[in-house]
Amino acid sequence: MEKFQNDILEWLKDNRARGARLLQKLVQENSTRGNESSAQAIIIEKCRRLGLQLDIWEIDDDHLFQHPAYCSDRNDYKGNPNVVGILKGSGGGKSIILNGHIDVVPVGDHKTWIHEPFSGHIENGRLYGRGATDMKGGTVALLMAMESLIALDIKLKGDVIFQSVIEEESGGAGTLAAVLRGYRADGAIIPEPTNLRIFPKQQGSMWFRITVKGRAAHGGTRYEGVSAIEKSVKVIERLQDLEKERNDKIIDPLYKKVPIPIPINIGKIHSGEWPSSVPDTAVIEGRIGVAPEEEMASAKAEMEQYLFGLQKEDDWFSKHPLQIEWFGGRWVPGSLETDHPLMNALTDSFFKRMNTAPIIEASPWGTDGGILSTIADTPVVVFGPGITETAHDANEYIALEDLYKASEIIALTLLNWCEVDN
Repeated sequence: MEKFQNDILEWLKDNRARGARLLQKLVQENSTRGNESSAQAIIIEKCRRLGLQLDIWEIDDDHLFQHPAYCSDRNDYKGNPNVVGILKGSGGGKSIILNGHIDVVPVGDHKTWIHEPFSGHIENGRLYGRGATDMKGGTVALLMAMESLIALDIKLKGDVIFQSVIEEESGGAGTLAAVLRGYRADGAIIPEPTNLRIFPKQQGSMWFRITVKGRAAHGGTRYEGVSAIEKSVKVIERLQDLEKERNDKIIDPLYKKVPIPIPINIGKIHSGEWPSSVPDTAVIEGRIGVAPEEEMASAKAEMEQYLFGLQKEDDWFSKHPLQIEWFGGRWVPGSLETDHPLMNALTDSFFKRMNTAPIIEASPWGTDGGILSTIADTPVVVFGPGITETAHDANEYIALEDLYKASEIIALTLLNWCEVDN
């Protein structure tokens, strides 16, 4: 086993430029929502060169749309497929899913970017561009790990199932489609940008919309109306109180460095049509975090009950109840025991490569891991290169050295988990 490990590390060291070129090509393709096809074409070609068994399909089917975990507002996926490439094992070993998403978030204001958002510009050991860290860098780490085994003709007992899915940023429809297609395994790694930390737990989240009613009036006699904006302030204050109560209950040591483990974020507010009118409607949209071991239905019920408590404080809400909707993005939480065999395999491989113990924490954001662990009954660990803080920001980048380290650690984990067929 030690010889295989040394050979893998040596091959990956000698082929770092290959990984950088692949990542640059992927980043140069704009794979925002609905535009994933060109980047997937690069993935498909790479999988073909590696000799993987390919499965390429468009995910729109009624079985997916009717599943209770499906939450996308998109119903047309034509031309933007999911891609799975399988490295078949000889049998008798544990299988693993290596799950990466190809979709990236919008670039925002182009003026805030130093380089073009899809340039793939390399400078001072960093590769810049939207998706570099979230998470095309992680996807390349997976492919490089697999390529090292193939190039060295190392045969594994367990299957390695590589996945390049769409729609992660909008709620996980791509991964859900892969699960419904039958892809399950004894374990899974998702290389989201953890900065080489290991996340056995991921919070979930849900989007909500709250409609607050007021009564319209002329601004000059505003006392004859009821401002929906002023009433919405009470709603927001109530949400802030709920956030504090929910987070005070989190005592998980994996969250000790996270100031707010399961935040409630107000991301959008709309109210009013005219400066001289009292607005009769305000709409608040946001996101509530869900703890790793928490049921999503329970989090929903708690928030709804907490907000309806406003009726006791202000009679206006009794006569004009809040309208609460759950819409759009929804990420299922996930949790894995810190002493699970998959965790042990990954942490052992991390120590072999880095000569130090890894940092183990809980994810501050949702991933597709909840779908794999909850719906596919596949144990999941989130681990990958890239810095979380740059993920959705302008001038997103990844340190190429971290990409190389991640590929080496993941390759050693495949040896450990799937076992070598001597």
